[in-house]
Amino acid sequence: MVRIIDTTLRDAHQSLLATRFKTEDMVPILEKLDRAGFYSLEVWGGATFDVAIRYLREDPWERLRTIRENVKKTKLQMLLRGQNLVGYRHYPDDVVVKFVELAYKNGIDIFRIFDALNDSRNLVTSIKKAKSIGAIVQGAICYTISPIHTIDYYMKYAEELVALEVDMITIKDMAGILDPYTAYTLVSELKSRFKIPVNVHTHTTSGMAVATYVKSVEAGADFIDTAISPLAFGTAQPGIQSVYFSLREDLRPKIDLEVISEISEYLEDVITKKYSKLLTLKALMPDHNVLIHQIPGGMVTNLIAQLRDLKAEHRLKEVLAEVPKTREDLGWPPLVTPLSQIVGTQAVLNVLLGRYKVIAKEVMEYVAGYYGKPPGKINPEIRERVLKNMKEIQSRPADILEPELDKCYEEVSKMDIPLTDENIVTYCLFPDVAKDFFREYYGEYMKKIRELEVEAMIGYSQ
Repeated sequence: MVRIIDTTLRDAHQSLLATRFKTEDMVPILEKLDRAGFYSLEVWGGATFDVAIRYLREDPWERLRTIRENVKKTKLQMLLRGQNLVGYRHYPDDVVVKFVELAYKNGIDIFRIFDALNDSRNLVTSIKKAKSIGAIVQGAICYTISPIHTIDYYMKYAEELVALEVDMITIKDMAGILDPYTAYTLVSELKSRFKIPVNVHTHTTSGMAVATYVKSVEAGADFIDTAISPLAFGTAQPGIQSVYFSLREDLRPKIDLEVISEISEYLEDVITKKYSKLLTLKALMPDHNVLIHQIPGGMVTNLIAQLRDLKAEHRLKEVLAEVPKTREDLGWPPLVTPLSQIVGTQAVLNVLLGRYKVIAKEVMEYVAGYYGKPPGKINPEIRERVLKNMKEIQSRPADILEPELDKCYEEVSKMDIPLTDENIVTYCLFPDVAKDFFREYYGEYMKKIRELEVEAMIGYSQ
């Protein structure tokens, strides 16, 4: 019998609603999600932190606390980008340690931790800290297809994750390109070699996800990720109801389909009323082209936005064709944050300006080792050009970073906001965005605090 990790409140709306689902619209279904029978709920991490402060003007820490207050029994989990945490660069170890500590304190039970390059050096600090405070750790393998990403490659990386004492291994298929029979082989090999629980995560982008889950469960997968319609399918995870009835009866999870149906009805109503403009046909329809360019749905959206800003949206097809070529030049990195954005930006530059006439700053840093070790060999000409201007590093990227927490503390202490650990870490992660967020979020709050202080002083003086 397989167990279910529900992604409705994190990856599903990140994939289908541009991560815009508000906390106020989550609250009415939290109690029902808690009694639906899921092993865990993925509710935090990924892009939800950034979008909350940048666009929704919500405190992501408050969202987590609200969910924890309403979900009493079911485990809560988050997606953590290793040394990138929930951002787009490597953060120093002191920030990583404090973030993990606070996430656990505010309600996270399970950390799904991955590195975009499958470089285990970038996972050591976050995994070690999560284990030390009693959290469950899923070590994630970023699945992709290339000449170097073979079954042996994935087994070798799984061995590194097991050596870090993760509690389970997640096959993270962010683009929805894991086919059913490769999934069967991967799960079978992991189960036989390591005797460790295995979780499979995929997206329905290519249309194969339900079949992939069926074969994964038949191979012995202990957990699979699903979502609840209408926040399911398309570029999100497949719907739990469809997956449930696709599985052999003895392999089906113990879940309450009536409760899930009630949640589904609520989601349909609230999305129709508040979010329907965010649901696009492109995000909902299967796209076989993803098996060729391997570009996750969210990355396609970013490419369209970049091209629109440059008044070159009509050249999207050229950019999609260029992405695999750029990826090969850069040593076949998996297309997941932040590497998907880095490869995508360079592909746009290559199409609009000529191949490598301009090399993006982030690409130069990647080539020089600042993100970790590339999976394969980088095009020698590109490597030579970059290393004429930058020093290559061989160490773990975070080893060259200076601590930042104390500096962030000093900056936040100058602001007219509560000096909490959470606010300090938020500032460390996104300093420019955080300033605007704090100004708007705490403006009225601090005004009321000062008014109360004045009233108290007047009362005391009388």
